[in-house]
Amino acid sequence: MQKTNFDRPLHPTAAGLEPPPGGLASYPPSEQWEDWMEYDPAQWPKKVERRYSLIPTICFNCEAGCGLLAYVDKKDLSIRKFEGNPVHPGSRGRNCAKGPATLNQVNDPERILYPLKRIGKRGEGKWQRVSWDEVLDDIAARVRKALKEERLTEIMYHVGRPGHELIYHQRILHAWGIDGHNSHTNVCSASARAGYAFWHGMDRPSPDHTNARFILLLSSHLESGHYFNPHAQRIMDGKEQGAKICVIDTRLSNTASMADYWLSPWPGSEAALLLAMCHVILKEGLYDRDFLSKWVNWDDYLREEHPEKPQSFDTFLNVLEAAYARYTPEFAARESGVEADVIVEVAREAGRAGSALATHVWRNAAAGNLGGWQVARALEFLVVLVGAVGTQGGTSPSAWNKFTPNPPMMPPPAKVWNEMLLPREYPLAFFEMSFLLPHFLKEGRGKLAIYFTRVYNPVWTNPDGMSWIEALTDESKVERHACLTPIWSETAWFADYVLPMGHASERHDLMSQETHAARWIGFRQPVLRIAL
Repeated sequence: MQKTNFDRPLHPTAAGLEPPPGGLASYPPSEQWEDWMEYDPAQWPKKVERRYSLIPTICFNCEAGCGLLAYVDKKDLSIRKFEGNPVHPGSRGRNCAKGPATLNQVNDPERILYPLKRIGKRGEGKWQRVSWDEVLDDIAARVRKALKEERLTEIMYHVGRPGHELIYHQRILHAWGIDGHNSHTNVCSASARAGYAFWHGMDRPSPDHTNARFILLLSSHLESGHYFNPHAQRIMDGKEQGAKICVIDTRLSNTASMADYWLSPWPGSEAALLLAMCHVILKEGLYDRDFLSKWVNWDDYLREEHPEKPQSFDTFLNVLEAAYARYTPEFAARESGVEADVIVEVAREAGRAGSALATHVWRNAAAGNLGGWQVARALEFLVVLVGAVGTQGGTSPSAWNKFTPNPPMMPPPAKVWNEMLLPREYPLAFFEMSFLLPHFLKEGRGKLAIYFTRVYNPVWTNPDGMSWIEALTDESKVERHACLTPIWSETAWFADYVLPMGHASERHDLMSQETHAARWIGFRQPVLRIAL
């Protein structure tokens, strides 16, 4: 394999990594990544040199996809540590503890290194090492048999931690003519995704925290929220430039403790708070009239809902204000416990921010309550009212800042509807009803000829883990279970095959996430192959 060329910087920002004369460097200069020297700290006070190849990759421990540098010892080709990649546009060289902890995962003495086949009863814990050929022959034969017999709903691939290979995997499922993709999203973020998608078809927000004048966060976020490391950096950048921060969170999180406003509502009342803010925006004329007239389908709304009224934009504004007249700050105060004057003050801050209003909600308020999808829907309504969609300092739809592969010659989607994924009695389900799978199997709605779980641990993740154990131990319901995982899990214990997967430094993935107001692509790669 050809070695990576380190003769030139990998990214324009690499030029900024040069240490000042006589000063300290935060990161090794990129032109020295091929041969970097450090003293071994374990040998102190002796000065023992170690020489490394620094190989970039992408963290695999959450969806943020932060950049890592693997320090590969040139003497024995061992990975000594992982640090941040300073030219990664999303993380900019800064990582949480999960990034450097990749070394612990790689060296975990209990990690799975070879394909294992069950030789006892499911859950008995008896395993035998087998070859990949044996595993693939068995699985392929079962898939082939199910396809030939048109048992197209009996093949299921259940994902817990997707990478960008998801698009290419979807290509395989389409080619097979099956509706076989399952996810964990309905116990994760489906509610928030639905609220956003019903607005503009894209199911995540992408705020420009750096350039915002007002940052509105629902849930803790900086220390534990979605994309928290890249977001936290930009939120602090924005605050340093004068942005105000409001956190709506029932608990006093670390972020709330540093915010300008902390609103602690009763759980489940967040949508009422947001609608009251929208009420204030409308009543006090703080909305962006030009944006609304150009981008909101007000004419369709008037024609369908109020054909008897004059079909003008001013009529629409009057109708809109009347529609939200009941969501007063006093109403929201009764619902949430937050004082009405505080709600008004925060609403005015959002209105004054105008197009520089950056907002975000993901799980928490949206996922933990009946009707939680309305939280994201109401939050996006606030963004739309002030014209902060796709603006500097505003909040964009996710796909604007995320690269998604579009492979050529993608087979058409399957014509078969899988009732065990999206049952017809839940027509508004935005993602697969994955947590109901063991119950559907028990009811006799179907069975699985081959069931893949990929970095997914439903026995532990879902609240009814015993139901999953019951289903996974019934070979009449799940004929063959292949668990793809780098480590042992509660679910792997009940599989027929346990198949090893690589960590961040051992696999190929194309990565892109909407971590900030820009689009980037990162590459996860097996670093030792590059270092050879």
